[in-house]
Amino acid sequence: MGARIEFLNPHQALIIGPTKLSAIPIASCDIRAGAAMVIAALIANGQTEISNINYIDRGYEKIEEKLKLLGAKIKRV
Repeated sequence: MGARIEFLNPHQALIIGPTKLSAIPIASCDIRAGAAMVIAALIANGQTEISNINYIDRGYEKIEEKLKLLGAKIKRV
């Protein structure tokens, strides 16, 4: 998505910004990462497709409906 990231060690990363994010196809690998990807996709330029959303569904019930109430343009396909 274009973020500038510097890995400090296996457990820490430094995010350098601000950086404009760009839409790309991405996959959710767990609950928290999936939610972070949804937020990143909402602020990115373009249309992002997130796969493996079963992780997101497991942790966040009806997330797309709740985000739509806040003005998000999000669609489940």
